[in-house]
Amino acid sequence: MTTSLPAELFIPSPTISAIQVGPLTIHFYALAILAGIGLATWLTDRRLTFRGGDPGKTLDVILWAVPFGIVGGRLYHVITDNQLYFGPGRNPWNALRIWDGGLGIWGAVALGIVGAWIGCRRHNVPLPAFLDAAAPGLLLAQGIGRWGNWFNNELYGGPTDLPWKLQIHEMDLAQGRAVLDADGTPVVLGYFHPTFLYESLWCLAAGLVLLAIDRRFKPGAGSVFALYVTLYTAGRFGFELMRSDYANTILGLRVNTWVSGLLFLAGLAVFLMLRRRPRANILPSENRSASTASETEPVIKKESAS
Repeated sequence: MTTSLPAELFIPSPTISAIQVGPLTIHFYALAILAGIGLATWLTDRRLTFRGGDPGKTLDVILWAVPFGIVGGRLYHVITDNQLYFGPGRNPWNALRIWDGGLGIWGAVALGIVGAWIGCRRHNVPLPAFLDAAAPGLLLAQGIGRWGNWFNNELYGGPTDLPWKLQIHEMDLAQGRAVLDADGTPVVLGYFHPTFLYESLWCLAAGLVLLAIDRRFKPGAGSVFALYVTLYTAGRFGFELMRSDYANTILGLRVNTWVSGLLFLAGLAVFLMLRRRPRANILPSENRSASTASETEPVIKKESAS
């Protein structure tokens, strides 16, 4: 006896991107981002504590890094896709509607590092040690955050007939739901490569690989973060080539394709330079007295990479 497969296999997309709770509109894109931030905060705190930092230091730094990162991510998106917000028929105020999607990762990383630097200086945490502790969590957070694009029916590739093709609806993000046709059925635009899913799986796998490399080889201070940049951009370069949504281009390639390629080379070069340097395992503590430190172990302990 044989079991017949369904006539058409596909990954469905949600027809709502937000829910109303009293006067509040809760956007699933925002929930996905917050879930990623929560996981990254927890993992970073465990990794900093393992290296000798005080529990809770991570939250002190992240309270600076996250707001800077969100502003940086939005600025990057608005600058690189400015035609969506400025010009004839466009509403510039929509640039503030962050819940509709649109956070450029490299703007988020750039200003997030600025915020982390401020937080590290204020709370006596070495920035390279914090960035290395945060790197795997950043990848896992990005993997979770991509599911916000699924709710928004965005970040998809070209049309495909593969069994894992993604069904995409025409969405009214301002209303938080799919556009309906005359008989009340959500309008389906077509079936496409689920590049949001490809990138999510890549980020989750790369995060686990980064954790394994850091545990096994103990690369030098700053090199774990450099490897994060290298691993992420290696995948992002390919995913950008697959995407079919409109984007500004340079010499026929999307802006983010160029950025990913250049950052891959830069990240790889920095990793190779830093990987054999010593790394700080014990972080300075505001709460550890000099006498206690002298009785146990040094405040800063460095060891060479294996």
